[in-house]
Amino acid sequence: MPKPRYRPAEMAASADDVEAAFYEALQAGDIEQLMACWADEDDIVCVHPAGARVVGAAAIRSSFETMLTGGRIRVTVERTRKVESLSASVHSVLERIDVQTAEGQQHAWAVATNVFLKTAQGWRLVAHHASPGRAEVAEATVPGQLLH
Repeated sequence: MPKPRYRPAEMAASADDVEAAFYEALQAGDIEQLMACWADEDDIVCVHPAGARVVGAAAIRSSFETMLTGGRIRVTVERTRKVESLSASVHSVLERIDVQTAEGQQHAWAVATNVFLKTAQGWRLVAHHASPGRAEVAEATVPGQLLH
């Protein structure tokens, strides 16, 4: 088993630290470190691009294990927007996803929301929701540009 880069106490110092550890673990294919980023709650939730809602640690772990069997996944986070309080932090990010396949390097984009709560164990991920996107995603900041 690969040695985690972060100890849980270090990782939980801030939501930013947990987010960095989450994406590093995903890129390294380190399922133990990836799951260490998540809260120990029954109702944690994950939605992969074009996927169903996955609820609970066991189901989330299984979904990432399945995803990682296809090979290495490199995710680069861009254009982060944050809403933070003393005990919650919501990050909206644009993810560039690079996957090495038999056909060569493939890439895609996802728009993701990561929700972190400050727990007794420190900051932890409680929700990750990613939707298919594209690099040219325009940010709707003018009233009237929103779809709903």
